[in-house]
Amino acid sequence: MATQMAAKHAVSRRLKDAIFGASAACRAAVEEHGEEHVTNATIGAIMDDEGKLAHIPTVERVFRSLPIEDYIAYAPISGLPAYLDAAIDITFAGNHPAGYLGAVATAGGTGALRTAVDNYVEKGDRVLTSDWFWGTYNVICEELGCGLTNFKLFDERNNFNHESFASSVDSLLKTQDSLLIILNTPAHNPTGYSLSSADWDHVLDCIKKHAANEKKVHLLIDIAYIDFAGEKFETRAFMQKFSNLPKNILTLFAFSMSKAYTFYGQRCGALIALSSCKEIIDEFGEISKYAARATWSNINRGAMTLLTRIQQDAASYASYEKERDALYHLVQERGDIFMKEAAACDLPALPYKGGFFLAVPAADPQAVCDRLHDDLIFAVPLKMGVRIAACSVPRAKMYGVAEKVKRALKNP
Repeated sequence: MATQMAAKHAVSRRLKDAIFGASAACRAAVEEHGEEHVTNATIGAIMDDEGKLAHIPTVERVFRSLPIEDYIAYAPISGLPAYLDAAIDITFAGNHPAGYLGAVATAGGTGALRTAVDNYVEKGDRVLTSDWFWGTYNVICEELGCGLTNFKLFDERNNFNHESFASSVDSLLKTQDSLLIILNTPAHNPTGYSLSSADWDHVLDCIKKHAANEKKVHLLIDIAYIDFAGEKFETRAFMQKFSNLPKNILTLFAFSMSKAYTFYGQRCGALIALSSCKEIIDEFGEISKYAARATWSNINRGAMTLLTRIQQDAASYASYEKERDALYHLVQERGDIFMKEAAACDLPALPYKGGFFLAVPAADPQAVCDRLHDDLIFAVPLKMGVRIAACSVPRAKMYGVAEKVKRALKNP
């Protein structure tokens, strides 16, 4: 009698998601103690100060105004052309680098990441990202028959670790002819860190050296949280550094509607490609369309239409930006409260510039989170530390969290 029916390559697949486990424990505490007594720092979505899921009113208004055809009709496999143009414009926001551009619609930012790994990583090769990273990167790589290698994100002064990055790139390109690098910035998940202009200069100097030796480098920038990292033009200024790079460096951007449009469940994003070579962008369009057809076939037409309607109407876009900016400041204020109190009690939190999450290194993250349960605080244990969701903790409840984390770190 067979005990398994899965194919050999799939039989060992098990999804172990610390976020959902922490959320389940939090829900149980809410049932027992009441929501007002529980601090839920596990949710990767913006909650308002009353603990309800926040949304952008302009997004709701425009979405509800769409005709039924925009909800039910198929979209082109690559995405609506107007949506792709809008996604490119929003991604760069006046900081368009010189070069050829292409885009394909994806199932959220996750779909953009998967498409990039599927199309640009050889089977058995390694993808490079930082040691603090979103765990789904690893799931995508394993599912697609490649692996994930990490460089140390921070040096001893909590600055970007140029030495570790360069050493990791050098090591991988000794055994691989090509390399996909994923950098989640600005407003990195899970630390809230952002690379500086000087950091980007070091990154590009490193990969240009290998490009000169005829290695292929794919630089994938996960910008899911970019609109919660600061003023939109300033946070995108680094993108101009990608102008006219060697043709064997392909720059990719994982664009998402989930966070900036509070549209998490509609699963709409895009993978955007930039190259100094038109043929490479033409190739990107063909292979991305093929991958789309083989995975989701096509993307949510209503969500794509929503973005274009808002982006093309000056009044709607102005109200949308005002409402989104208010949410940015709400999340930033919560993060700043935590970091100010962390400094006051000498909690070694990692540098937070903006975004949904903060992180604190810990030798035993699960034990720290378990001890926080005594204070009815629920955070996410990661491999290297504890993640605190600034996006989901109301301002009033954020006060005192840093000190309690410090106590949980010290107590056995």
